[in-house]
Amino acid sequence: MQLQSFAWEQYEAVVELWQRAGLVLSRSDTREGLRRKLERDPELFLVATNDDGQVVGAVMGSYDGRRGWVNHLAVDPACQGQALGSRLMQELERRLMNVGCEKINLLIEPENSGVQSFYRQLGFAACELIFMEKWIAPPQDAKKGV
Repeated sequence: MQLQSFAWEQYEAVVELWQRAGLVLSRSDTREGLRRKLERDPELFLVATNDDGQVVGAVMGSYDGRRGWVNHLAVDPACQGQALGSRLMQELERRLMNVGCEKINLLIEPENSGVQSFYRQLGFAACELIFMEKWIAPPQDAKKGV
């Protein structure tokens, strides 16, 4: 397995991986949404490829200058249990430390709560917070009049 920074030609393969892994994608996961993310910190979006060059793992990290964030960590179901998720997280943590990050946050969707033990093994601890969100831009389809 090879770890590398995300490249645009991997977009479709990464989206398919996220879907195979059961992640819920949002409208910020469009090409345009990811383009804006990559303008800020492209080195924090990692993919893992197998010997055939197929994308079998991915994690999208970000750093806002204060906290690091982990988004969309996924490993192909056929490759789970081989420490690939841990390797992706270790590399993301190394890269976050290189940019001065001292704390990493992540959110887990309720339907994906089974991954808590994985993150606990990596040193994460649950923190009871109330998460709120608000989309401040209309969906892409609304802009097109669809």
